[in-house]
Amino acid sequence: MTDKRAKKAAQRATSNVFTMFEQKQVQEFKEAFGLMDQDRDGSISLDDLKEVYSSLGKAPKESDLKQMLEETGGPVNFTKLLTLFGDRLNGTDAEDILMHAFKTFDADAKGSLNRNILQELLTAVGKPNERLSDIEFNQMLEGAPVDGKGLLDYAAFTKLIKRGKEDD
Repeated sequence: MTDKRAKKAAQRATSNVFTMFEQKQVQEFKEAFGLMDQDRDGSISLDDLKEVYSSLGKAPKESDLKQMLEETGGPVNFTKLLTLFGDRLNGTDAEDILMHAFKTFDADAKGSLNRNILQELLTAVGKPNERLSDIEFNQMLEGAPVDGKGLLDYAAFTKLIKRGKEDD
Protein backbone atom coordinates (compact mmCIF):
# COMPACT_ATOMS: atom_id res chain seq x y z
CA MET A 1 0.00 0.00 0.00
CA THR A 2 1.38 3.42 -0.88
CA ASP A 3 1.82 6.09 1.77
CA LYS A 4 -1.03 8.08 0.23
CA ARG A 5 -3.42 5.11 0.30
CA ALA A 6 -2.34 4.22 3.86
CA LYS A 7 -3.11 7.78 4.99
CA LYS A 8 -6.54 7.67 3.33
CA ALA A 9 -7.30 4.31 4.97
CA ALA A 10 -6.22 5.65 8.37
CA GLN A 11 -8.35 8.77 7.90
CA ARG A 12 -11.38 6.64 6.94
CA ALA A 13 -10.91 4.37 9.96
CA THR A 14 -10.59 7.34 12.29
CA SER A 15 -13.44 9.30 10.77
CA ASN A 16 -15.72 6.26 10.83
CA VAL A 17 -15.14 5.95 14.58
CA PHE A 18 -16.10 9.54 15.24
CA THR A 19 -19.25 9.34 13.12
CA MET A 20 -20.56 6.44 15.20
CA PHE A 21 -21.47 8.84 18.00
CA GLU A 22 -23.10 12.21 18.43
CA GLN A 23 -20.72 15.09 19.18
CA LYS A 24 -22.01 15.30 22.76
CA GLN A 25 -21.21 11.60 23.29
CA VAL A 26 -17.70 12.03 21.86
CA GLN A 27 -17.12 14.90 24.29
CA GLU A 28 -18.34 12.78 27.23
CA PHE A 29 -16.05 9.92 26.18
CA LYS A 30 -13.17 12.42 25.87
CA GLU A 31 -13.79 13.59 29.44
CA ALA A 32 -13.93 10.00 30.69
CA PHE A 33 -10.73 9.23 28.79
CA GLY A 34 -9.08 12.24 30.45
CA LEU A 35 -10.02 10.87 33.87
CA MET A 36 -8.57 7.45 33.04
CA ASP A 37 -5.37 8.79 31.43
CA GLN A 38 -3.82 9.60 34.81
CA ASP A 39 -0.34 10.46 33.50
CA ARG A 40 -1.75 12.51 30.58
CA ASP A 41 0.41 10.77 27.97
CA GLY A 42 -2.44 10.15 25.51
CA SER A 43 -3.00 6.47 26.28
CA ILE A 44 -4.43 4.36 29.06
CA SER A 45 -1.71 2.07 30.36
CA LEU A 46 -1.46 -0.50 33.14
CA ASP A 47 -0.34 2.18 35.60
CA ASP A 48 -3.28 4.39 34.60
CA LEU A 49 -5.71 1.54 35.23
CA LYS A 50 -4.16 0.84 38.64
CA GLU A 51 -4.56 4.50 39.65
CA VAL A 52 -8.15 4.71 38.42
CA TYR A 53 -9.17 1.59 40.34
CA SER A 54 -7.27 2.79 43.41
CA SER A 55 -9.15 6.12 43.31
CA LEU A 56 -12.37 4.10 43.34
CA GLY A 57 -11.21 2.12 46.38
CA LYS A 58 -10.66 -1.02 44.34
CA ALA A 59 -7.55 -3.15 44.09
CA PRO A 60 -7.93 -5.65 41.23
CA LYS A 61 -5.18 -8.15 40.56
CA GLU A 62 -2.48 -6.90 38.23
CA SER A 63 -3.05 -10.00 36.10
CA ASP A 64 -6.69 -8.93 35.59
CA LEU A 65 -5.62 -5.45 34.52
CA LYS A 66 -3.03 -6.90 32.15
CA GLN A 67 -5.69 -9.16 30.67
CA MET A 68 -7.92 -6.12 30.07
CA LEU A 69 -5.13 -4.44 28.13
CA GLU A 70 -4.30 -7.63 26.24
CA GLU A 71 -7.90 -7.83 25.05
CA THR A 72 -7.51 -4.36 23.55
CA GLY A 73 -4.09 -5.09 22.06
CA GLY A 74 -2.11 -2.90 24.46
CA PRO A 75 -2.34 0.69 25.69
CA VAL A 76 -5.53 2.43 24.59
CA ASN A 77 -5.55 5.84 22.91
CA PHE A 78 -8.75 7.86 22.53
CA THR A 79 -9.56 6.61 19.03
CA LYS A 80 -9.10 3.01 20.14
CA LEU A 81 -11.38 3.63 23.13
CA LEU A 82 -14.08 5.00 20.83
CA THR A 83 -13.66 2.00 18.54
CA LEU A 84 -14.08 -0.38 21.48
CA PHE A 85 -17.22 1.44 22.62
CA GLY A 86 -18.55 1.48 19.06
CA ASP A 87 -17.96 -2.24 18.62
CA ARG A 88 -19.76 -3.03 21.84
CA LEU A 89 -22.64 -0.69 21.11
CA ASN A 90 -23.02 -1.91 17.53
CA GLY A 91 -22.93 -5.54 18.62
CA THR A 92 -20.07 -6.69 16.41
CA ASP A 93 -16.95 -8.45 17.50
CA ALA A 94 -13.41 -7.36 16.78
CA GLU A 95 -12.13 -8.01 13.26
CA ASP A 96 -9.78 -10.82 14.31
CA ILE A 97 -12.59 -12.59 16.16
CA LEU A 98 -14.84 -12.44 13.09
CA MET A 99 -12.04 -13.74 10.87
CA HIS A 100 -11.38 -16.62 13.26
CA ALA A 101 -15.08 -17.51 13.29
CA PHE A 102 -15.20 -17.66 9.48
CA LYS A 103 -11.93 -19.63 9.34
CA THR A 104 -13.51 -22.24 11.61
CA PHE A 105 -15.91 -23.11 8.78
CA ASP A 106 -13.19 -22.97 6.07
CA ALA A 107 -11.98 -26.59 6.20
CA ASP A 108 -9.76 -26.33 3.11
CA ALA A 109 -8.38 -22.87 4.07
CA LYS A 110 -9.18 -21.30 0.68
CA GLY A 111 -10.39 -18.00 2.13
CA SER A 112 -13.95 -18.49 0.95
CA LEU A 113 -17.10 -20.22 2.11
CA ASN A 114 -19.94 -21.65 0.07
CA ARG A 115 -22.95 -19.40 0.63
CA ASN A 116 -25.42 -22.31 0.74
CA ILE A 117 -23.37 -24.31 3.23
CA LEU A 118 -22.92 -21.21 5.41
CA GLN A 119 -26.67 -20.61 5.27
CA GLU A 120 -27.35 -24.20 6.37
CA LEU A 121 -24.90 -23.84 9.26
CA LEU A 122 -26.29 -20.53 10.47
CA THR A 123 -30.00 -21.29 10.03
CA ALA A 124 -30.29 -24.97 10.92
CA VAL A 125 -27.41 -25.93 13.23
CA GLY A 126 -27.05 -25.04 16.91
CA LYS A 127 -29.45 -23.95 19.60
CA PRO A 128 -32.81 -22.73 18.25
CA ASN A 129 -32.45 -19.29 19.87
CA GLU A 130 -29.00 -18.81 18.25
CA ARG A 131 -30.02 -19.73 14.69
CA LEU A 132 -30.69 -17.11 12.05
CA SER A 133 -33.87 -17.11 10.04
CA ASP A 134 -33.49 -17.25 6.26
CA ILE A 135 -34.50 -13.57 6.15
CA GLU A 136 -31.85 -12.62 8.73
CA PHE A 137 -29.22 -14.60 6.84
CA ASN A 138 -30.08 -12.87 3.57
CA GLN A 139 -30.00 -9.47 5.28
CA MET A 140 -26.61 -10.33 6.76
CA LEU A 141 -25.16 -11.14 3.34
CA GLU A 142 -26.71 -8.14 1.58
CA GLY A 143 -23.86 -6.46 -0.29
CA ALA A 144 -21.40 -9.20 0.69
CA PRO A 145 -18.62 -10.24 -1.70
CA VAL A 146 -20.18 -13.43 -3.07
CA ASP A 147 -18.93 -14.50 -6.52
CA GLY A 148 -20.91 -16.14 -9.33
CA LYS A 149 -20.15 -19.60 -7.92
CA GLY A 150 -21.75 -18.67 -4.59
CA LEU A 151 -18.45 -18.34 -2.70
CA LEU A 152 -18.18 -15.72 0.04
CA ASP A 153 -14.77 -14.02 0.38
CA TYR A 154 -14.88 -13.85 4.17
CA ALA A 155 -11.76 -11.69 4.59
CA ALA A 156 -13.29 -9.00 2.36
CA PHE A 157 -16.65 -9.48 4.09
CA THR A 158 -15.08 -9.03 7.53
CA LYS A 159 -13.43 -5.79 6.37
CA LEU A 160 -16.76 -4.64 4.97
CA ILE A 161 -18.51 -5.34 8.29
CA LYS A 162 -15.88 -3.59 10.39
CA ARG A 163 -14.67 -0.77 8.14
CA GLY A 164 -17.48 -0.16 5.68
CA LYS A 165 -17.02 0.17 1.93
CA GLU A 166 -13.61 1.41 0.88
CA ASP A 167 -13.34 4.15 -1.71
CA ASP A 168 -11.32 3.16 -4.75
